[in-house]
Amino acid sequence: MNTIVTIAGLGILSMLSEIFHFKKQLFVLILLGLAAAIGISVMEWDTAYSYYNHMVLIDNYAIAFSVLLMSVTLLWFLMSQSYFKSESSMEAHAAIILFALCGAICMTCFSDLSMLFIGLEILSISMYVLCGSDKLNKRSNESAMKYFMMGAFATGFLLFGIALIYGVVGSFNLTDIATYTGQNVNNLPMIFYAGIVLLLVGLFFKVSAAPFHFWAPDVYDGAPTVITAFMATVVKTAAFAAFYRLFATCFSSVFTFWIDIIAIVAALTMLAGNILAVYQTSVKRMLAYSSVAHAGYILMALAAVSQSSKGAIFLYLIAYSLSTLGVFAVLNIIHEKKLSDDVSVFNGLAKSNPLAAAMISICMLSMAGIPPMAGFFGKYYIFLAALNSGFTWLVLMAVLSSLIGVFYYFRIVMAMYTGKNETTAFEIKGLPLFFLVLSGVLSVIIGLGTNFIVNLL
Repeated sequence: MNTIVTIAGLGILSMLSEIFHFKKQLFVLILLGLAAAIGISVMEWDTAYSYYNHMVLIDNYAIAFSVLLMSVTLLWFLMSQSYFKSESSMEAHAAIILFALCGAICMTCFSDLSMLFIGLEILSISMYVLCGSDKLNKRSNESAMKYFMMGAFATGFLLFGIALIYGVVGSFNLTDIATYTGQNVNNLPMIFYAGIVLLLVGLFFKVSAAPFHFWAPDVYDGAPTVITAFMATVVKTAAFAAFYRLFATCFSSVFTFWIDIIAIVAALTMLAGNILAVYQTSVKRMLAYSSVAHAGYILMALAAVSQSSKGAIFLYLIAYSLSTLGVFAVLNIIHEKKLSDDVSVFNGLAKSNPLAAAMISICMLSMAGIPPMAGFFGKYYIFLAALNSGFTWLVLMAVLSSLIGVFYYFRIVMAMYTGKNETTAFEIKGLPLFFLVLSGVLSVIIGLGTNFIVNLL
């Protein structure tokens, strides 16, 4: 709980920075505040406290995902420093990002459906604003409108599902719902199952799972590049943390009803994301479809619904977030220089900047699931959880999808090393290069320490 208070305090501090004339020091204060919040969370490890009449539960699951969200946000601020330097309203944008982080943390530690909704809406409304933050760009405005319309539509499904569950159980509390479900597993009314389906539809929208993914490519493509990076990492991590906590806690007694639904959606999502990514010429749009495909892989662990699933999800999200931030750091430079983000823009990068090309390659290999990168081990543990739960057909679909994914990830690697241009139209140096090296090195290091991470939860 102290973590949420600290992050919210940072957000308020950001809003007051211009009034009290410490706007120039704000960026450093945010980084220090996030580091302090991470330290506070780590110190709460192996504790379990409930707050607000059991609406919030701080346990190891919540702490682990909160630390991940804050660490990714800290890295994101380092990556997007130029975005805040160029924006006259940087203190407002920083505040919105921090409040979005508060909503994301609420989605990891909720123990009441009303708190889930509050956290989700804090995060969603913040992102609607940030997607349209490039006010003079029509595509950014279109992105914000599409995200708002689709997000509101998905929220309606989610709320209707919550209402139906409450109508049967008479409580929003996750423990009460789980107890009622376990005691009445053979006598649950159809309205209860309808509520589960509506919850699934709402959450499928939020994680951009097929066939509810159609908003993601346009929104990701139109939003400012650094905001897309935040959406693809922090927002997706929070959504899956909430998804697993809700279904593993409340509906494990009736898992036979919903695991097949999730498995089928996972298969569709992996295939749709990877196949459509192959046809993209824009790297940013390709990564948008890639993000859809990665949602499918994570859904496999949800379908497995085993003790090892949460560790596999946690590892996968770490690996995916690091690689995604690294690639988007490069895309941000490309878009700042008003260049096309066609794959050909990477031609010859290995000759002009071999270190940057090597780090981009590591990020791409990790996302493709090539050993010994962290992404490979993330997929391995998810595939293992699915196999142990009897989803052999789903694992075969995932392997096929991964092979398709290798094609478009390697297309960028090949452009850097075999492209005809001997010099690229953009330079990667200074802080962006440091950040890219950090992402690449961490992707390798985490790949060597996967057992510790998977067994952490």
